[in-house]
Amino acid sequence: MKTKEKIKQSITDFVKGGDNSDTILLDRVLHKDFRVISNKFMGTPGVTIIDKQKYLSNIRDGVFGGLPRKMTIESIDVSDTIATVKLRLESSENYFVSYNSLVFDIDNEWKLINNLAFVEAKK
Repeated sequence: MKTKEKIKQSITDFVKGGDNSDTILLDRVLHKDFRVISNKFMGTPGVTIIDKQKYLSNIRDGVFGGLPRKMTIESIDVSDTIATVKLRLESSENYFVSYNSLVFDIDNEWKLINNLAFVEAKK
C-alpha cells in the first residue's frame, strides 16, 4: 500500500472508530499524545482540548460518537514522516470540518496526533 493509501486508511479507521464507538480501533490509530482541539466545541465558548484518554472515555461512555457519518477527504499533504488531512463529515445531527495531523510512528504506522475540529449542529 502506498503512503497516501495508508494515511487514508488511518483516517477511515479514525472515522469508523468514532461512528461505531470502537475504542479498540481508535486506540490503535491514535498516537499516545493525540489531542482534539476545537473552537466553540458543541456550542461552548472558547477552545476545548481533549487528550487521548478523555477522548476514548467519551466515546466509550457515549458522550459523543456512535452516529454514522458521511466522510469526504478534501486533501492529503505528506512531507516524509508527517501528514495533514482535511476532512469533512456529516452525521444526522452535525457537520464537521477537521484538519488532522498524522505522524509515521515508531511502529511504522500512520497515527493521528492532532484533530483540529469545528462541529456545527444541523439546524
